[in-house]
Amino acid sequence: MFYETASNQHGLAHDPLKAIVAPRPIGWISAVSQSGQINLSPYSFFNMLNTRPALLCFSSEGMKDAMSFVAESGEFVCNLATYDLRDAMNASSAPLPRGESEFIHAGLEMAESRLVKAPRVKAAAAALECKLVGIQQLKTYDGQELETFMAIGQVIGVHIDERCIRDGRFDMTLARTIARCGYADYAVVDEVFSIIRPPGAG
Repeated sequence: MFYETASNQHGLAHDPLKAIVAPRPIGWISAVSQSGQINLSPYSFFNMLNTRPALLCFSSEGMKDAMSFVAESGEFVCNLATYDLRDAMNASSAPLPRGESEFIHAGLEMAESRLVKAPRVKAAAAALECKLVGIQQLKTYDGQELETFMAIGQVIGVHIDERCIRDGRFDMTLARTIARCGYADYAVVDEVFSIIRPPGAG
């Protein structure tokens, strides 16, 4: 089958695109506003961009609280979403009134970060403290501005639960990292396989 995304006439019960571009890592973003309000929200439009320095990004369809808090404070934390925290992660996506704590709503304990003001999820197997590099408003190929915003952050500090380290590596099968798929579906990493790249391939 083939369909043009402009018409979205695919003949299926649901749009398949986000199920095709999947699984996607979840950026579970905690941020604090200038006035001290705290937000925690999951974003599946999220990924690493660069190694040294370590850069990552997440995007928000609409200037939601997490994005506006990041814009105000210039920093945030990306908490690792894992299988044992799946229900709390999902609960934190509820559209609460601005300033109402998703940590409390989801039954999560906060922990202080080392280098940024935004708190982190204490139970998270890993958390990445980030300083904001910039926020970009996204556009279509013909220059039409969208109400979608992408934040790029530089990772300046990393927290890791030592129970997830095996043989000198962070083992995502021990953390049981989860990812967003299409529709209401998620995946959990409980098995991996290795492929050695050809010499010089990066």
